[in-house]
Amino acid sequence: MTITKRFWIALIFSLPMLAEMILKPFGWMIPGGEWTMLVLTTIVMIVAAGPFINSAWASFKKHHSNMDTLVAIGTTTAYVYSIYAMATHQPVFFESAAFVTTFVLLGQVFEERMRNNASNAVEKLVNLQAKDAEVIRDGKIVRVPISEIVVGDLIKVRPGEKIAVDGQIVSGSSTIDESMITGESMPVEKKAGDSVVGATVNGTGTFTFKAAKVGKNTMLAQIVELVKKAQNSHAPIQGLTDKVSEIFVPLVLIIAISTFLIWYVFIGASVANALIFAVSVVVIACPCALGLATPTALMVGTGRSARMGILIKNGEVLEAVNDVKTVIFDKTGTITVGKPQVTDIVGDTTQVLKIAASLEASSEHPLATAILKNAKDSGIDYSPAENFSAIEGKGVRAVVDGKSAFVGNAKLLNDVEVSDTFKQQMATLQAQAKTVVFVGQNHQIVGLIAIQDAPKPTSKDAISALKSQGLKTVMLTGDNQAVSQAIASQVGIDQVVADVLPADKADQVKQFQSTGKVAFVGDGINDAPALSTADVGIAMGSGTDIAIESGGIVLVKNDLRDVYKALELSKKTFNRIKLNLFWAFVYNVLGIPVAAGVFYFIGMTLSPELAGLAMALSSLSVVTSSVLLNRTKITPSAQVA
Repeated sequence: MTITKRFWIALIFSLPMLAEMILKPFGWMIPGGEWTMLVLTTIVMIVAAGPFINSAWASFKKHHSNMDTLVAIGTTTAYVYSIYAMATHQPVFFESAAFVTTFVLLGQVFEERMRNNASNAVEKLVNLQAKDAEVIRDGKIVRVPISEIVVGDLIKVRPGEKIAVDGQIVSGSSTIDESMITGESMPVEKKAGDSVVGATVNGTGTFTFKAAKVGKNTMLAQIVELVKKAQNSHAPIQGLTDKVSEIFVPLVLIIAISTFLIWYVFIGASVANALIFAVSVVVIACPCALGLATPTALMVGTGRSARMGILIKNGEVLEAVNDVKTVIFDKTGTITVGKPQVTDIVGDTTQVLKIAASLEASSEHPLATAILKNAKDSGIDYSPAENFSAIEGKGVRAVVDGKSAFVGNAKLLNDVEVSDTFKQQMATLQAQAKTVVFVGQNHQIVGLIAIQDAPKPTSKDAISALKSQGLKTVMLTGDNQAVSQAIASQVGIDQVVADVLPADKADQVKQFQSTGKVAFVGDGINDAPALSTADVGIAMGSGTDIAIESGGIVLVKNDLRDVYKALELSKKTFNRIKLNLFWAFVYNVLGIPVAAGVFYFIGMTLSPELAGLAMALSSLSVVTSSVLLNRTKITPSAQVA
């Protein structure tokens, strides 16, 4: 039986006893008196309180205690004593057992509704997906269910339709609403060659695209999976809560027994009154609010971040972010656009480009792409390379037209002599934030190629926002010092660590960790070791290539400004967890003395049913506190406008 049904049963069968409590001063009594109360409470105990008792007994057999232990002991004590009191013609308090059960279930209904809302948010993401699509097969357009689409299918999208899966436009153009994935409200213009994301909505144009990712590999499917995992995860601080609960429950039982003995033995109260104080202690101490403090805030925080295009993988990330002192950035594709272009060629243009293109045709490096594009645009034919070898972090070597050739940085040169003219020209180009590679043949340098990858328009604002929060910013790159420093100066980076081989980035991250926790921001593919080594790994999403396995946070929009938002939202979520825990503890600390009758002599008391209501309201306050996370402001001051 669901918690909601149990709550309604408890409420309905408790209402007659509530009516008697209210109307008793006016002479109204419940028909059947105590016998009716016994029947009503028995139904509540069996149907509504039964699962509490079963859970408490199961924990007891394993020598453990939990939150249900306190509820079970409190309600059972009130119920059993009332039967004894009824038989011996003493005052009964069946209503206490019934009301406590009702109010405890009320608090759990709040929790269940909270969880359902989080689950519904994930279901809404799933429902964003198109149900079918028009696929071109054998020259004909056929509409097929989305489950039948395979990689390589050509799919036609008409105005207003949802895009079925992730892919790349092959013909046509349009504007696409990607707000459900990125959180950005403005439509994005797309043309042939651009990537499209499943579940986004086409505007007024018609286009055909080639399916690249289907099923569980689409961006939407990955987002749904990440949100589910995050909402079901636990922050390390939850472990402290669990340990406290293990100690707290036996301690409360000791306090309750002591309360009964003090009132009955030393103060001389009746058994009924002493028992009321003891049961009130047990009920009000039930740490339901404590159990809600972490999961509710975690669900709201990760859900909100997903709507902003920021995927937080688990509660551990939230906690780690709180102590981050340094944010380290990769350069290419993170701070810069990631699409380098050839800007200058020193030497015989045809000769330099032909040699360079011949070698780079076998390379997958971003700089190779820039050189090949320039050679193609210049109409230069190049020869196939033989005996090709790539030297990590240095460049490439091969044999072209029977002659040894090389393209790379200064580390590749070894005993090759660089003339003063080339040195001076290289220094001038590097001062302009351009990467310079040497092109050589037969152990002689024949020219230089300057390539530039400009900073993203948002990088400066993003760095400024992080620095305003007192965070140190560092650029970690394999590029040379001069170019890296020039880029860093443009965007405001505090420190540059250049000439770092990809395999050595993780070691550099470890060095910075000696002074405090570190967040590393990279593309999630080449920077996987550094992302995993850092206390917080932040992977930049590039199109549909989200690096699910790298880092604890993924920025879907590939916008560097979201680094600030991700860190700030993580901090606010973790701080809300701490605030929830604080108030949950304070509630118990302040409530127990009142329930125990410490302030009885000044007229301040708390009956078991009121203690149950207070506990339910405490749970509601924690849930409300967590929901208010949706209203907190994340955008920094004008720096990231």
